[in-house]
Amino acid sequence: MIRLVKTVDAHMGGQPLRLVTEGFPRPSGRTLSQRCNWLKRQADSFRRALVLAPRGHQDMTAAVLTEPVSPQAHAGILFMDAAGYPSMSGHGIIAATTIAIERELFFSRQLDQAEARLVFDTPAGLVRADARLDARGETHRVDAVAVTSVPAFVHAASHRAKVGSRDLLVDIAFGGAFHATVDTEATGIPLTSTRLADLRRLGVDICASINTSDRPEHPIDAALSGVAGVIFTGPPQDPAAHLRSVTISSAGSVDVSPGGAGTSAVMAILDAMGLLPDGQPFVQEGLSGTLLRGLVVGRTEVGDRAAVVTQVEGSAWITGEHTFFLDDEDPMREGCSF
Repeated sequence: MIRLVKTVDAHMGGQPLRLVTEGFPRPSGRTLSQRCNWLKRQADSFRRALVLAPRGHQDMTAAVLTEPVSPQAHAGILFMDAAGYPSMSGHGIIAATTIAIERELFFSRQLDQAEARLVFDTPAGLVRADARLDARGETHRVDAVAVTSVPAFVHAASHRAKVGSRDLLVDIAFGGAFHATVDTEATGIPLTSTRLADLRRLGVDICASINTSDRPEHPIDAALSGVAGVIFTGPPQDPAAHLRSVTISSAGSVDVSPGGAGTSAVMAILDAMGLLPDGQPFVQEGLSGTLLRGLVVGRTEVGDRAAVVTQVEGSAWITGEHTFFLDDEDPMREGCSF
């Protein structure tokens, strides 16, 4: 038996998103977390096939749209990567919004306005995407997408992570997923593409250390637990940026874009340190050299923790449309890790 799965691919800042449009199983569950769990149990082979080689690669993120669970949402969205099912992907929301509008998944060619809003249910909560449109004849190009995500907060400042014989101080914050942030100066590894393999190994080790000894848990939703990745920060190269970063997931995937969820987490840390004045934009540069622009647009509380509501803006570009063949006789039908 051969099954066809169709996708539209896009990237934001060099980081890819593969949005499934046809041929994917319909996940069951009342909540997005339940649908994630259903995919883990019943259809994880599809994640592996689309994300891993030979159809994908270790740094690929994929997503599938589902029916919404909130009355104000247009759709639910579930993300998939080499590690499993991330609760949130900021670059994924920007790319998925661009695909949805430009490929008319939610809007028709009759769209006659300068902006369009999409609201997504995610396992982390409700996320709003405001797209700025550029009319080009009968079509609309998405010029930029501003994502207003779930509240971001600091879980632990100056947390001691033991890696081998070393102790590294990291700040753990939630911005849709938990990330540990560490200054590369403290690691002794420069934030350059030539040292990416070293940063990848260290990021995996830091995640394993924290998740083994002191696994963080969201104060309201226990399903949101564990450090999803490490954000290594350093001085920017672009004069318009405040920080340069690269994110390494717990499975070793690399995000060379500034990362939306990661940018929200970094902003929560800077705000808690008094380094992010109200109304001042924060610009984060990815290892690819692209920029994300963030702004604190609200303040709230998550449990007993002070939190900020962030808006992060970036642009994405569609790179292709694909039909993948999943052949039962193919020994690499479910992908493989190298």
